[in-house]
Amino acid sequence: MLNFIYYPVSFILWCWHWVFGKVFGESSGFAWALAVIFLVFTLRAILFKPFVGQVRSMRKMQEFAPEMQKLKKKYPNDRQRQAQEMQKLQSEHGVNPLGGCLPMLVQIPVFIGLFHVLRSFKPGWGEVYFFDKQGVDSFVNAKLFGTNLSTFITMPADQLATYGTERLNVILLSVPLMIVASIATHFTARHSVARQNAAALDNPQTAIMNKLTLWIFPLGVLAGGFFFPVAILLYWLSNNAWTLGQQHFVYKRIDAEEEEKKATVVETRQALAPKPGAKPVNPKKPAPGAKPANGAKRMPTAGPSGAPKAPSTDAAANGNSNTEIPGLTPGRSTSKKPGSKKRR
Repeated sequence: MLNFIYYPVSFILWCWHWVFGKVFGESSGFAWALAVIFLVFTLRAILFKPFVGQVRSMRKMQEFAPEMQKLKKKYPNDRQRQAQEMQKLQSEHGVNPLGGCLPMLVQIPVFIGLFHVLRSFKPGWGEVYFFDKQGVDSFVNAKLFGTNLSTFITMPADQLATYGTERLNVILLSVPLMIVASIATHFTARHSVARQNAAALDNPQTAIMNKLTLWIFPLGVLAGGFFFPVAILLYWLSNNAWTLGQQHFVYKRIDAEEEEKKATVVETRQALAPKPGAKPVNPKKPAPGAKPANGAKRMPTAGPSGAPKAPSTDAAANGNSNTEIPGLTPGRSTSKKPGSKKRR
């Protein structure tokens, strides 16, 4: 039914086992342990870009979280309208809520596929997906510190006998892995919670999810270690170690990008703003006696008292006054109206 998951997972595991088997030997427990760890690294490398998109999406959602709270208050009794407005707001900001869940949604089927494939490696079995009988026998006979990777603490004694493993060896290897995986899960969640703003922390739903990821999930890993095979504990530990390192790298890079954007905005504002103490620049007044620009009217020159000068006496006496009366053509007498003729 889920062969579309089992075959790809077993193929990646087969590839890495082939690589490390050349170094440590095909039936080496270190070769199989490294194959499981690098299966995780391969998957997480493929999901690196979606993880970056998830972080950016969460950052944007934190920025317009107050607007979403306003929509909830505006439509408290209309859930459908509230959801429509929120979707519209998210599309305006370029946020896809499903994109943030993609890395987790992909890891769940991989975890299920690896768990099923490893549980299928049993003594006397033939081919298991991409592994032939020789590959299955190699895994069954491989031991890491005296423990087979398919065994777990609560496994029945008769099944432990078929693997040739004692329960004490399983406990000595599984308990440290359980503790370290649980601590890594807690610190991964703490690193993520530390990125949340005050508005997100005040949200009751967010507070509940933070408590679950900080305490319940690590305790779940610790309790599940009694029932998980050693290989699954290796998967969980390497997955959380990768997540913790990836978060540190991605968050640091995104913070640097945002600081660079803020610095650019500040520099642009400082470049456009006037310097401290500088006087504002006014347009230059024309020099005395200079001709006005094309289309500009010449203003009368002010006299000593500040009023415009009257035409000179000589000019008035000679009839050459510059004063013009609207409706009259220069040089005509005011006693005659323009266009009047003597009738005969």
